[in-house]
Amino acid sequence: MMEIDKYKNLRYRLMESEKWPLKYMFKFIVPNEAGKVDQVKALLPKGGKVTFKHTANLKHVSVTCVALMESADQIIVITEKADKIEGVIVL
Repeated sequence: MMEIDKYKNLRYRLMESEKWPLKYMFKFIVPNEAGKVDQVKALLPKGGKVTFKHTANLKHVSVTCVALMESADQIIVITEKADKIEGVIVL
């Protein structure tokens, strides 16, 4: 049951915004291993501005994407999929 409510606050905050489409910033901390950065990149909206920043020890990569999103549900779907990739931290 906890899993379903995980994004309730995010969905609520997004629904409060009346200006759609809106620019949304996705931010993930991704383990720098075995194609995980590519997995996250594949989820991101096409046409979004993506930036990468490695941690000092190169163990993780911060992946940020700013994109024009059409709906709260679109944002939640991407966030949930990224969250299912082992080791990924959603910010």
